[in-house]
Amino acid sequence: MGKSTTDAGVDPRPALRAALRAVQTDSGLPIAFGALVDNGATAELSEFLGTRTTHLHGLGIRAGSGLGGRVIAEGRPAAVDDYRSADSITHDYDEWVTAEGLSAVAAAPFVVRGRTAALIYGATRENVTLGDRGKAALVSCGRRLSMELTVRDEVGRRMREAEVVASASPGDVRDVADLEEIRSLHAELRAVAQLIPDTGLAERVSQVSQRLADVGTRTATAEQAADHGITLSPREIDVISQVALGCTNAETAARLCIKPETAKAYLRGAMSKLGVHTRFEAVVRSRRLGLVP
Repeated sequence: MGKSTTDAGVDPRPALRAALRAVQTDSGLPIAFGALVDNGATAELSEFLGTRTTHLHGLGIRAGSGLGGRVIAEGRPAAVDDYRSADSITHDYDEWVTAEGLSAVAAAPFVVRGRTAALIYGATRENVTLGDRGKAALVSCGRRLSMELTVRDEVGRRMREAEVVASASPGDVRDVADLEEIRSLHAELRAVAQLIPDTGLAERVSQVSQRLADVGTRTATAEQAADHGITLSPREIDVISQVALGCTNAETAARLCIKPETAKAYLRGAMSKLGVHTRFEAVVRSRRLGLVP
């Protein structure tokens, strides 16, 4: 997943770094480091907090080898209180662990679509028994990171589909089925952008959704919204996009992670700006103005 997600333009590393900070804060462990896992089998340590040397930087981890490799292979958290003397792991990486001075180490996997996508460690240089707090922090951060990586993976998939459609020429939009697919992708991207804490990525998703709107409105003679002084807010466009798919206020709210009354308020605001009185008229007018496909 690491490579494919990055290739799609949806970089998972910010989510990994945020998870490291959370592990360090929530667990009380002074050291946290991690890696994206390639094809569920290998990882290269790339992100670090609290380390004193560069010995671990770029270290490749193989499934089944060492603590991290065991976690990749088994797909569940594990910990050792003294890395160098632990009999529950292989010792392929003792040279690098010793050089950094690590002793007690815990590791957890982060699973996306049934495959380990990332690996995070919490560690200390003291020979201590890792408490429940440290282990629970890893598991908790694992759930959050797994969720965010899953969202990013889905965004990457949708972005790839949308990029293909958004690059279409007017003649490529052949029929009603094509146009409905454009409208569906546009609405889904507007909705999924609300789930992304990374503002840069959310903005990129919004930009692609606008390109889809541009493609969708090439099939008809669109009026120019600017010429009529009509500007809808991003949230109003979000709501109109869902309404255009036939969503109720409750369904729109659920897709956009807002309250039903909030969705209703945005819809009323959009209808007022558009000078219309019904949901149907709002969709038709927005399409004519090129605000949604």
